Order: sequence, then C-alpha cells, then structure tokens
Amino acid sequence: MRALLFSLLMLLPATDLARAQSKAAPKAGAPTTETRYFTALDGFMDGADVILKETRQGRVVTSAVLDVCYAPAKGSDHKDRFVANLQANGPALTGTTQTTSDKAPVTVKLARKQNGETVDFKGQISIGTTVHEIASNDNSDLSEKEYLENQSSDESIASAPKDFTEVSPEAVGIRVSLESAADFLKTLKGQNLEVTLSSLSVGCDALRAGTLVINLTTDPAHAPALIAKAKTFPGVTAAGWTNGIIQMDRTILFPAAGWRDGDKLNRDKIATTVAGVLSQTLGATLATSAWNDNTGKLKLTFKKPSTLVPSLQLTETIEVEAMVSADKPGTTDKLLLWVGNPTDTTADESTGPKLNINDDSTGDEEAEPRSDGGAVAALAKELKGQRWDSESSTWQSP
Repeated sequence: MRALLFSLLMLLPATDLARAQSKAAPKAGAPTTETRYFTALDGFMDGADVILKETRQGRVVTSAVLDVCYAPAKGSDHKDRFVANLQANGPALTGTTQTTSDKAPVTVKLARKQNGETVDFKGQISIGTTVHEIASNDNSDLSEKEYLENQSSDESIASAPKDFTEVSPEAVGIRVSLESAADFLKTLKGQNLEVTLSSLSVGCDALRAGTLVINLTTDPAHAPALIAKAKTFPGVTAAGWTNGIIQMDRTILFPAAGWRDGDKLNRDKIATTVAGVLSQTLGATLATSAWNDNTGKLKLTFKKPSTLVPSLQLTETIEVEAMVSADKPGTTDKLLLWVGNPTDTTADESTGPKLNINDDSTGDEEAEPRSDGGAVAALAKELKGQRWDSESSTWQSP
C-alpha cells in the first residue's frame, strides 16, 4: 500500500508538466497569423495614394493600418498624410488619428466584405469637417514578401563614386529630413547652382520616408565642396552625385594636359576647340559661345542658311550644349567632354519684311535628334580621346 502511494506521488510532477505543455502547444490545424497589403485601392479618396495593411489569423482580420496620402485641396501640389490604426470588430474596421502636416482630426469607419478572392470596402473617412464616401470594390491583396519587392526606388546618391560613368559630375542629390529641408534650402540662396523645381515638391514617398531628396545642378568643379558642406548640415542623411545629363555614348575621355591653367579648366581654349570642330561637322558659322556659371555648361549657337526654300533666305539656328569635368572625384589627369544633341530652329532673319514662322518641330518629343555630322567622333580625334564602349563597359580608342 505504501509503495503504491509513493508511486502515485512520484507521478504528479510529470502529470502537471504534461498539462502545461498541452496548454502551451497550439492545436493542430490552428490558423496562422499573416500580414497582407492592399496597394491599389480605387474609390477610396479622389487621387489619394492608399496602403491598407491587414493582420489576419486565417481569413479573420484582427487589426489593420490605413496609410493615406492625399491633396487637401483639389489640384494642389501640397500633400498631407494620415496613418490610422484600425480595430477589427467582425467586418467593421474603425479608428481615429490626425493628419501629419495640417493636424486635422481623422475618423475612419469602414465595412469589409470578402468577395470571393477579392475584397470590397465601403464606409466613410472624415478629415476635419470633410466627409469622404468610400466605395472600393474588387481589391486584390499582396503578401508581405510581394509588397516589399514592389517597394523600389530609383533614387541614386553616390557619396564617393569611383568615376563618372554611373553618375553625372554636375548633378548633386541631397537627402534631408522634412523638418530641416526648408532651412537647408535657404543656405543655397545666392550660390552658383540650380535647384530642380520638381524636387521641392513633398510627395507621398517623401512623407512616408520623412525625408526629401533635393536635386541640384552645379559646375562640376564646385560639386565636391558643395557635397562636403551639405554633409555637415543638421538633418542631412546623404549627399553625393546622382544621375544627370551625361550620356556615355556622347562623352569623350581625354588627357587633361594642355587643357588646364593650374587646377582650373582653360575655358577659352576648350570653347574655341569645341566650336571649331562643330562648325565643320554642322557646316555652320559660330554665332555665340557662353559658359553658364551656375551649371558649368557651355552653350554654343551656330547659324547657316536654310535649304528649305532658298529664295526666302531663311536662317537655321543650331544650339549645342557641352560640359567638361574631371573624369572622377579627387585628383586625376583625365577629363570628360560631353556634347549634347543639337537642336535647331528656322526663322526669317533677312532684311525687310519678315515671314513669321511657327516652328512646330521644336515641341515634338518623338522627333529624331538633329544630326551633328559626326561631331563626337571628330572631337574624340581632335582631343586624342577615347569613347565609351557599352558592351565591354570600358573606354576604347577610336
């Protein structure tokens, strides 16, 4: 009897442990928790960029996050955003928050309906005193893996590129926090540079990232100092070179010897040489030549008689932009010359009464570029330079 009682007492701890394990272990076939995303929600708010993130157990939604970026005024470039954590109560999704910029109160009341493989959303979103009726049907969702794969960015800022074959020497990109962006832009006033207007717009990507990428164009010789100074400004998280005007098939690599006065480019010599070669290949006479101190570009203008209707004595004006820079940041004994595609206009510049001409070809983006008569090849020969071979990604002698 005593032996039996002892055996029962010894079994108790094992029984308790088994019960605890039984409670902790999930039941076989229990629904798993997963995250799904809706990123193409039409009918939510006019022109809004909407992301709805749902957390589910099986097919049951347990919570959701609604991220909406929108224009408070129709047609306005100003964007605002709100992120609302939504509670799930059956098909109802509800929550409150406020907008990021304008601090307007937001109330979300949505009804979710499974419609086969897609989902319908109906309800209201109130922002301040404005009520938006929501009717968004046949929405397909994405897995978290699919959603993250779609979050691509074409932003490219290289703080220390090995050379200027992937980024452009005159193009500078600066990523700065939204809170610091206005103060940083004020420091650029009065400097020899140009700010790209579109980069001043705070869009949905910037609101969600909390940063703004400001794109600048400056003389390649000034870019290193500009980048170094920008890196010291509070709120700047990245500064470097980015994509710009350089097209490798229209770029020449050539020795710097003979084209510098000390550490500065001999602009007069470069302009005279480029203009001389282009005059021959274009069959035109140089009219003007000027360097832009803000961008470092050389703008050349040529004129020649138009052959359209010779008796009218019309004049064809051809414009070509060019740029010279070091081939890489830092000390180097080589230079790059980029030559843009020529553009031309035709006008009556004869004496006496003029024929007014509407040159409708200037706005045709699909038109073939005007021939430069082999200018890039001729300049490569004149400068004893090399051209870029895209197949081998190397510089090759002509």
